[in-house]
Amino acid sequence: MERVMESWAEYIKFFVAMMAIVNPLGAVPVFINLTSGQPAVARKRTSMVSAMATTVILLVVLVTGEMILAFFGISIASFRVGGGILILLMSISMLHARMSSVKQNAEEAADSEERESVAVVPLATPLLAGPGAISTVILYAQRQSSLSHYLILASGIAVLGLVTWFLFRLAPVISDLLGRTGINVVTRLMGLVMAAVGVEFIANGLRQLFPVLAG
Repeated sequence: MERVMESWAEYIKFFVAMMAIVNPLGAVPVFINLTSGQPAVARKRTSMVSAMATTVILLVVLVTGEMILAFFGISIASFRVGGGILILLMSISMLHARMSSVKQNAEEAADSEERESVAVVPLATPLLAGPGAISTVILYAQRQSSLSHYLILASGIAVLGLVTWFLFRLAPVISDLLGRTGINVVTRLMGLVMAAVGVEFIANGLRQLFPVLAG
C-alpha cells in the first residue's frame, strides 16, 4: 500500500512540475497579444490547435525520448544534470516574471508577430512544449518501462492539454480578472516550483554520475 501511495505521489509530482514548467496561465498574456488581430472564432480555433499541438508534441517525446538519448549516446544521469540546469535557468526568469530567452528570444518574438498562424509556432512550441517540458517528460518516462507507467504519464499530459485549452479559451476573462499583476504572482510561484524541480534533477543526476555523493 505504501509503495502504491509513493508511486501515485510521483505521478502527482510530475503533473505539478509540468504545470509549472509549461505554465499555461503565464502564457495567457502572450496568447492575447499574438491573437489580438483575430476574430473570436479564429481565436478559439487557435486556442484549440495550440493545446492539441502541445499535447501531441509531448506525447511524441514521451514515446521517443529515450530512443533519442540512446541514439546520441547520452546517459540519463548527464541528461538529468543538463535538464535540471535548463529548468533552473528558466525558473530564474519566471521568478522575475519574465519570459525566459530559453523559450523565446527577441528575434523569435518579432518573427511571431508577422506570422499569420501562431497556434503551433510559437505558442505550442517553444512557448509551451519547450526545452524544459521536453526534458521533464523524458526524465520521468525513463523511471519505469511498464505500459501502465506510460499511460499514466500520457494521461497527465492530456489533462495538461485540456487545462491549456481551457485557459486560452478564457484568456480575455482571466486577463481582466487577474490583471498583469495577478498573472505575475502566479508565474513567480510556478518559478519557485520549477527551481525546486531543477535542483532535484541536478542532485539526482550528480548522485548517478558520482556515486560517492550518495554515500
